[in-house]
Order: sequence, then C-alpha cells, then structure tokens
Amino acid sequence: MQSEKNVLKINKEYELLKIKSYSRIRKKADKAGIPFVKVPNLLAMQVDSYNDFLQKDVHPNKRENKGLHAILSSVFPIIDHKELYRLEYIDYTVFKEKYSTEECIERNLSYQVPIKARMRLTVYDEEILKETGEKRVKTSIEQDVFLGEIPLITKQGTFIINGAERVIISQLHRSPGVYFLDSMHPSGKVLYSAKLIPYNGSWLEFNMDINDTMFVLIDKRRKLPVTVLLRSVGLSTNQELREYFYGKEEIEVSEALERHLFEDVFDTETGEVIFEAATLIDEEVQEKLTDAGIKKVSVIATESEITRKILENTIAKDQTTNQEEAVKKIYTLIRPGEEPSYEAAMDLFNRMFFNERRYNLGEVGRYKLNTRLGLDVDLSTNILTKEDLLAIVSKLIAVYKDEDKVDDIDHLANRRIRTIGELLSEQYNIGLTRVARTAVERMSIANPDEITIHDLINSNALIAVVQSFFLTGQLSQFMEQTNPLTAITHKRRLSALGPGGLTRERAGFEVRDVHYSHYGRICPIETPEGPNIGLISSPAMFARINKFGFLETPYIKIVNGVITKEVEHLSPDQEENYVIAQANVNYNKNLKITDKLVFARHKGEFLQVKPEEVQYMDVSPQQIVSVSASLIPFLEHDDANRALMGSNMQRQAVPLISPEVPLVGTGMEKTVALNSGVVATAPFDGIVSKVTSTYIDVERENPDDSVLDIGFANRIYLKKFARSNQDTSVNQRPVVKKGDRVKKGQLISDGPAIVNNRLALGRNMLVAFMPWYGYNYEDAIILSERVAREDMLTSIYIEEHEVLVRNMKNGKEELAYDIPNVPTKSLRNLDKTGIIRVGSVVKAGDIIVGKITPKNVDIDPSPEENLMRALFGDRAGDFTNSSLKAKPGMEGVVIDVKVFSRLENIDEFEEEERKKETLARLKQEKNDRNSKIYEFLKNQLSKYLLGEIAKNIVDQKTNMFFIPSGKKITKADLKKINFKRLNLDYDLVEDLDKNQQIYNDIILKVNNAFEESNNIYKKAQERLKHGDELPYGVRKMVKVYIAKKRKIQVGDK
Repeated sequence: MQSEKNVLKINKEYELLKIKSYSRIRKKADKAGIPFVKVPNLLAMQVDSYNDFLQKDVHPNKRENKGLHAILSSVFPIIDHKELYRLEYIDYTVFKEKYSTEECIERNLSYQVPIKARMRLTVYDEEILKETGEKRVKTSIEQDVFLGEIPLITKQGTFIINGAERVIISQLHRSPGVYFLDSMHPSGKVLYSAKLIPYNGSWLEFNMDINDTMFVLIDKRRKLPVTVLLRSVGLSTNQELREYFYGKEEIEVSEALERHLFEDVFDTETGEVIFEAATLIDEEVQEKLTDAGIKKVSVIATESEITRKILENTIAKDQTTNQEEAVKKIYTLIRPGEEPSYEAAMDLFNRMFFNERRYNLGEVGRYKLNTRLGLDVDLSTNILTKEDLLAIVSKLIAVYKDEDKVDDIDHLANRRIRTIGELLSEQYNIGLTRVARTAVERMSIANPDEITIHDLINSNALIAVVQSFFLTGQLSQFMEQTNPLTAITHKRRLSALGPGGLTRERAGFEVRDVHYSHYGRICPIETPEGPNIGLISSPAMFARINKFGFLETPYIKIVNGVITKEVEHLSPDQEENYVIAQANVNYNKNLKITDKLVFARHKGEFLQVKPEEVQYMDVSPQQIVSVSASLIPFLEHDDANRALMGSNMQRQAVPLISPEVPLVGTGMEKTVALNSGVVATAPFDGIVSKVTSTYIDVERENPDDSVLDIGFANRIYLKKFARSNQDTSVNQRPVVKKGDRVKKGQLISDGPAIVNNRLALGRNMLVAFMPWYGYNYEDAIILSERVAREDMLTSIYIEEHEVLVRNMKNGKEELAYDIPNVPTKSLRNLDKTGIIRVGSVVKAGDIIVGKITPKNVDIDPSPEENLMRALFGDRAGDFTNSSLKAKPGMEGVVIDVKVFSRLENIDEFEEEERKKETLARLKQEKNDRNSKIYEFLKNQLSKYLLGEIAKNIVDQKTNMFFIPSGKKITKADLKKINFKRLNLDYDLVEDLDKNQQIYNDIILKVNNAFEESNNIYKKAQERLKHGDELPYGVRKMVKVYIAKKRKIQVGDK
C-alpha cells in the first residue's frame, strides 16, 4: 500500500516538473553549434503531394505544368480524323466545397468539390479544307465543361468518402528506367539481360542466350534479334552496325593472322568482294589477300573481340538486311497477317516507341536512363531516342565483358514512391483518355453548324474511374483511428502491393528483406508480422521524397575531418559515392573529429576509417527508425523481433479516460501529438479571448486581418466525444486560458491519448516481476483491484446507430412514439418524435428509435377495418413495427442525437413568409460581410499600388482603364478606382515581383473571403429551401450515439 502511495506521489510531482533531456549527443551538438535538423511535418508527404496535383489555390493562369493541369494539357487538344474540329483545353476551376469535413461525416457525404474545365472548340470550313487544304476557322466556341467532383484532402491528410475517413497510402514500386540483370542457365552459364521499363508503354527486354546471341523481347512475348531493332532506328546495314560497335585497326596483312576483317575487301581491278567483313583471316585468306596485291587491311580491334562474337552471332540469326525489312518484320510480329507497306510499318514502329501519347518514360525514367547510361538527353524528352537503344546494347555487352556491374533491383535507387498526387494523375489520365476517345467518335457524326462542346464531352467515364479508385482501389483504405499514433502511421504507410506492384504470393525473400539503402529512409523495424512482412513499411522520421519520387535523408557535411554547419539531403544513388559516419562521433570545440578511427558506412559496408576520409555524418541516432519505433525508449537494447512487435502493439492502444504522459520518453511524444491532427491548433497568431469546453475564440493581433475571418473563422470548435472509425472516443480539452498569447500552429487543446501536448498511450504503473502461484504464467498479468475500480485502464467506446425513414411504394414510414403492441417500459425513454432522449441509459431490448412501416396490402379494406381506422387512425393495423432496438449485451448512455430531414409539402403562407424574412436577413448579412472585405481590399491594395507603374487597372464590366497603363500611381489616381468593380485577374502593375506579392498577400485572401461569404449564404439558402441532402427516397435520417464504458477485463492485451 505504501509503494502505491509513493507511485501516486511520483506521478503528481512529475506533472509539475519540467521534462528533462538526457541526450548527450544532442546537448553536445547544441553547445558546439552543429545544426539541429527538425523532424519534418509527418503528414506533409500526403498533403503536399495532393496540393501539387490539384493546385487549388493557384490562379488558373499561374499554374505549373504538373498534376491535373499537366494531364489535361497532354490529353488535349483533340482533333478528329478529318481535321475538321479542334477541341482545346484552356484552364480549370475548382469550386468551393459545399459542406465542412464534420458536416460530411454527420451526413454520410463525401468531402469533395466540383471541377469545371474551360474548353475551346474550333470548327474549320469543310469546303475550303477539301479544296485547298487551308484550315480557315468557321466558328470558335468557348464553354465550361463539368469534369465531375474530386474528393478533397483534409488538413489531417485523409479523405472523407460517404461519411467515412479513408487514407490513400503511397506505393513503393520499381522505378521506370533501365536495369541490367543476370540469371543462371541450367548448364551453369551466367546469362545477362537488360529491362527497359517506361512509365507507360511497351516494355523492352534485351536477353543474351546460351550461344551469346542477343535478342529483344517486346512486351515480354515477341522475340527478335536485337539487330532488327537497331536497323529500325537507323543502323540499316551490317557495315553501319560494325562501324558503331567495333574498334578499327589498320595492320599489315602479314600480321593479320587469326584476326577478323573490319570491312568488306574488294578486288582493286574488278571491284568484286573478295572477303566479307568479319571473316577470320587464316593462312588461306592471308595468302589470297597477298596474291591480290593487298598489303594493309582493316581488322576489328582486339578489345572488340567479345563484342564481335555477340554481334556476328546476332547478325547470323537476323533475316533482315536493311531498315525497311526490319520495320516490316516488327510490324508482322506485332500484327500478324499480310505484309504491310513501308510507311504503315514505320508509322506503327514510331507510334510504339517515339510517340508521347503511346510511350512515356516520364521525367523519372529519363533521369534514370541518363544516369545509368551516362547520357545527356534533356529531362523533358520522355520518349526513346536512337542513342538510348544503342547505349543499352553497348552497356549490356560491357556487363557481359565484366566492365560494368548488374543492378541491385532492391536498392532504393531503383525503387520509388508514388504518392497520392501521382496515383490520382494516373486515374485522371485513364479517365480523360476515355472521355477524349468518345469525343473523337462524336466528332465524326456531328453537324458542324449545330455542334457544342457539351455534345462532345461526357465526363461519366472520368467520374466512374475516380469513384472506383477512392471506393474500391487497393491503395484506398478505411483509416485506422484507434489512437493518434495509429492514424499517423497509417497515413505514412508505404505498400509494395497494389496495381502495378507486387503480389503476396509472388514476392520473394529478397524484396521483403532489409536493404542497406533503407538506412534513414525506410524503417527496418516497423512492418506487419503476417504475410505482408516486408511488403508494407514506413518511412523513417527524417526521410523526404524528392521530385523524382526517391527517398532522401539528411546528413551533415564534413570537410577534411571538420564538421560543417551544412545539411544536405542525399538520394540513395548519391549516397553510394560517400563515406558516412554515425551521429555519435567525438569532436572538439572547433568541430574537428578527435577519434583516430571513425565507424562509417560506405556502399553497405561498415568500415573504420580516418576522420579525413569521412564526407558526411548522420543528423540523429533516431534517423534510422520510423515514428512508431522512435517512441520506444532504449530501443538499441531491444531485440529486433520484439521491437517490431512493440512498435506494432503501440498502435493498438485504446485511448484511456485518464491517460498519463510516460515517465521515461524519447522526445518524440510532442512531435507525434503536434502532427497527429486530433488536437486543435491556433489558426493564426493572436490572443485567446474566450475558452469554453466546446470552443476557443482567438482574436488576431492585427485587427485589419480579422475582416477576413468570415463567419466564425476565429472560433475553433473542439470535438466532444466524437466517434472514430474504430468506435473509440475522440474528445478534445482546452489547454489554454483567456488572455494567453498563441502562435500559428500552436497546440491549444489535448485530444484522445494526448496529455499536456504529449502522446500518452497508457498509465505509469508499479510493476513487480515475480511468480504468483502460476496465475501470471507466460503472457498472463495480475492486476490490482484498484486498477479496475478507479478506472485507471478504462476507455470509452462510442457506437453510432442510424435509422432511415423512407418513402415506400405503399406509403411513408413514420417516426412514432405510440407504437402498437409494444410495452410502455420499452418506450419510456422516447420523446414525442419517437427518438430516445440524450442522457438515457440504454439496455438490451430497449427501443432507441421508434419507427413504423406501412404493410404491403393490395386488397380493399373491409368495412370493419375502415371503422378501426376512423376510430384509431392509420396505425391501427396497416403498419408494422420496424423500430431500432438495442442489441443483446448492449449497455450505454445516449450522448448525442442528430436528425436530418428533407423539407416536403410545406405550402403554408406563414412558412413562406418566415423563409422570405430569413433569406432577406441572410442576404443583408452577406452584403455587410462583402462591404468589409471591399474596405479591406481598398486599404491594403492602396498601400501596395501607391508609387508603382500601372499596367492593367481596369473595370471588370466595361474593360475601361481606371488609370492609364505606364502611369505612376498617385493618391489622386487611387481615388478614381472603384474597388468593387476592379478586375483582379490581370497584373495590376509593371513590376512582376510586386504583382506576385499583391496576389499572395491580398487577392488570394480576398477571393477566399468572398467565396467563403457567398458559400455561407448559399448553404443557408439551400437548407432553407430543400432541407438536408439525403439519399434518394429517404425523408429523414436519425443518428443516435451511445457511449459505453469498458473496464479492463480478462482477455484484454
């Protein structure tokens, strides 16, 4: 009992103590001034990738050529077969979301926004086109086309689809590029091959067989001698092939014995070919050459001997002799049948490998090709070039000759990450290509005089592809939300499975294993224990993704044994060239390394090297592990298998009613809490003006900026006993007081399993290691009764029960309090509408929502039944009881009830009058808000414009200039501007940097404020006119939330 009191005392004292760090490495580094590398935002990987894809807040004219904009630009323009129509893409607009994230979860809706693309259709004059071939524009139309709705990412890095939070996990797949591999033939000979993998298009595989002949396979099934492909790209004759691949030597005929001729040898008198190129010069050949009066011959250089053997073997297998025969051979292999014309064959060949729409290496593939083959082709060249194919064949021969190495396909330089933005780009590419195909078909039957863009574009194919990706895609998963750590890990997960990836059955040991290139990039510990081991992993804490999709990790640069203050992020292929020391090297106050020998890594080997040989050092000892593993104290003393189990089991911890911060932590608890997304943060710098249990008000420091806080933008609502995906309770508690000054992004509340802004997955408890009559054998644990009685390990679960009231064929379902043939005891907690009261205790068998459904009766009622109806109303006998009842074993308290309903059959005069009054009030509120925004625009913009040279300061209605272009703006000029009619889409001043500043600091904020203001009005107007948005045929939706208290019990982990 005494020891229990001591534990309580320790805990109470600990709450008041400042957290102390015992990290010797970090303390020493801070003292010496070595840079402290912060753990990057743990959700940035997801959120930034999506924002780059959509570019939602970027002006249409200022969007970069990436993501959705790049896809639309590549699919369009579309031209029909007659070249009579041309459909171009101009830009796209992303509209404002209709509901907030919380409203979408409540109403079972998707958090998404409509997208419209602006298109231009040009119709050419058909008669002039036929007669002269001139494209004279007949008509040109511009229209906005609806491209469906796209789910938006939330601030927490999730998507809300049909009311449920989902996560799109990133995929780890083999990078596009070229790979050189080896395999063992049953005879024991090593066979070499090269694979050319594009981002999309036909795969090329170059194989050497047992006879040293080189073949190429197109799409893994069509086999050809490699010389056929080389002839097709321009090395038409045998002599051209030999000149490219062989070295040449001029020697005396007398010294040429056992050498091979470089080129054909001709008789000087008759011009006949005496000996063909590549002929072996034996004594007989040597004699004939001497007799012909030839003193010197060109022979194949000695170093090209192996190349000669491979190429001559291949030429012997090749039945073609020139480019025309080669392309025809490829055509008949791909499309067997009649022999094609040279033009048709060349056209197919070019379409397969040299057409950006059919074959795309991607920027990544081009980068990998350039680095592996030593080429200098521009990164924007996404198709194959003649140089690529020749370099691949040359490199494969070099690998065969042991002059180069085969590639390690499990190295992270050869595996890249496809984040949400890239995955979505792929889906939009598929969908838009289908839309374009349909448009071309419709163009062929359209009437040029009546055609419109809406007739051509049908976005249903695109909508279907996007919906299927989010709803049923392998990489779209129902989010795990047991505790904040579970959610953060799920969002950061990397999967080698999924479309275009591996399958569990096919994946061998090597691809699952830990690789030396994972250091600082992929956690060697955190991975599932089941059949997915090694296929599903997590990125290390400091890892980030570069523009090509490869993982980079930070290192501190070392020059001549002295640690610098430079931090560089290295990709896996860059790291191969350097010697990298650990973070615990010893150094003096001048940052010179004092150890005689330093432990370092180089190409997967752990070496002891001199300090002068070291080029980089780790930024932190934690750099190797992921978030989950970094929370385990003294991880280095943990067995690897147990560390894996521990990092996985932390994610299964259920949030407790009263958790505690661990007495011994690792310093990552605050980082996880900050990035978890389950705590409220300050939206801007300011002062807390009001704190309640349900919301916190923050006033801006600059009162001018508060104009843009439309609605309750300065009020942060806290989640109170909300339900997570796993039915655990999400409850936020304020941690700030009135008058506190807060910074943007600062935590202002606690959340589930978060205490004092730190992750708290459990309790600090006194543990004894001792046997107790066999009760604690193996995994069993004995708990004191006080733990259960005082709710130390008790958690709250919240269940959601939903009832839909529908329109049936034979009548309407109704919510009812007085249900026939049901005992009063079961109805005791229902209110007059038939819904259970908040605060009621629910037990098994109780009615939660009373509902009656009309019976399906087709026969005419008898006179007796008519009398019953007249006396007792419609419910007398034609309705069945379809109420929602509490299931067996259920016991809990109703904590919330939400009712959503459509407005139907409201024709009363009073109701209409009330609506008009409310609409008028809402409109006035909107006008007041907009007036304040215009005032803000006027004040701020005037400061920026004064003294600048005017460019396009024009009236958006008349296009007349308020201030002439090229004039220096004075205070008098500013008074001429009607800010309510000023066109903000143009560059206002000559200075480009100033325009960008105006756009970022004012226009973007003002546009968002206007949009938010109009959105508030529209939402209220819609609600007033139509009620809540519900599925077809549903009149009302009732959601009842029941909280259950679960104490620790036998069987719990």
